[in-house]
Amino acid sequence: MPLTRLTLRLARNPGTEFPDGDDQRGYVVVAPLDKFDKLDVDLWRAHKKDCTVIRFSPDESERADGWLTHRDSKWYFRYDEDEEGPNEPIYRLGQHEMWLGDYLTIHEAGKCDFVFKITDALPLAGED
Repeated sequence: MPLTRLTLRLARNPGTEFPDGDDQRGYVVVAPLDKFDKLDVDLWRAHKKDCTVIRFSPDESERADGWLTHRDSKWYFRYDEDEEGPNEPIYRLGQHEMWLGDYLTIHEAGKCDFVFKITDALPLAGED
């Protein structure tokens, strides 16, 4: 199954406004994972339109939707509306295995880097 729905929740981030994390803030990402649970560029190319990103938050102004995108060997969350903010790069995302409990660093627009934990991974049915 080429696509997996990952839920990333804000983990503990000492020295920020979220030292204990916040389960109400994060992302739901539909990602093209290979058999080793790493992002696969070829699968992404074949399923671009289905590789979506939803940023969730209790603060309505921080919510956004967009796409997982790949450019110049880097992965980004891309948003299509100006008020949703600029693209968000994900630190070394292409090198990460996307397993439950793993951590990812995301540079949120206009803010510092935040660490998120993968709290759910659901393979989606579909054609390869």
